[in-house]
Amino acid sequence: MIPHFKIAAAGLVLSAVLIGGGCSKAQESSAPSTTAPAANADVTRFKIGSLEAIALRDGGLTVPNDNKVLGVGRTPEDVAAVLTGAGLPGDQISLSIQPLLIRDGDRLVLIDTGAGAAFGPVGGKLPASLAAAGIAPDEITDILISHSHGDHVGGLVNASGALAFPRATIRMAAAEWTFMQANAELKSIVDVITPRVETFAPGAEVAPGITAIAIEGHTPGHSGYEIVSGTERLLYAGDAMHHSVVSVQHPEWKILFDDNAPVATASREALDARAADGHTRLYFVHFPYPGLGHITRTGDVYRWVPEIPAS
Repeated sequence: MIPHFKIAAAGLVLSAVLIGGGCSKAQESSAPSTTAPAANADVTRFKIGSLEAIALRDGGLTVPNDNKVLGVGRTPEDVAAVLTGAGLPGDQISLSIQPLLIRDGDRLVLIDTGAGAAFGPVGGKLPASLAAAGIAPDEITDILISHSHGDHVGGLVNASGALAFPRATIRMAAAEWTFMQANAELKSIVDVITPRVETFAPGAEVAPGITAIAIEGHTPGHSGYEIVSGTERLLYAGDAMHHSVVSVQHPEWKILFDDNAPVATASREALDARAADGHTRLYFVHFPYPGLGHITRTGDVYRWVPEIPAS
């Protein structure tokens, strides 16, 4: 969010991930497992095959609908019409922040780390959400970063500036690590995490059953993660989309936070089409908590269908 599918390769790479074998068996295997009750409002547990997944609330923010964030270049009235058409207030835009935890035996994989103290009251609830889930920071074994914007990497360090997850290996795309190192605003975080960072190329298996998928345009090394267990799979789509209504229904509308707007637009359009066609189970960091669901298509209109009611 705040401060890869290649266009040519997007169709090939994304199609392989989202549609799998492209047959009825692949579509049947995308049916979600039964979701277990959450421990509290900030912890939502669900299953991906035999894996336990936990949506962890870190925070959220609401900004005015002034066409400076979503629908850049459109009028506020354009954006308001889309929002109110979905039953949302037309004068504001709300985004959630929720990292995802995957438990695979003794391995605990945290995907993104929230805003930490970087955004003040906007984020920083991740430690409390982890505690509510019964997980201590030193139990996290692996951290996968989708990209290096502050609301995804701010939680890598604690309030005292030390490693928040001292035992974890931190993995991100090589291009994203280069991008992060060049960001002067993140120097204090970079200095702390450098000994723990390992980089990868798109398509790498970054943990057992988890493959990095390049979703280009948002940042130079923005990565999604495909998580597979048995016949079930989930695509953690990072910031490929930001808003569950505006981004899904109008992927062509420019977003303030995208580094390369035309490429990001192509990624969103590809994701919409192939997720709907492939009945893909998706997880978005900024969609209404807990950010889990599917994209459907009726005619030319795409819609987000949450698997669990937003809270």
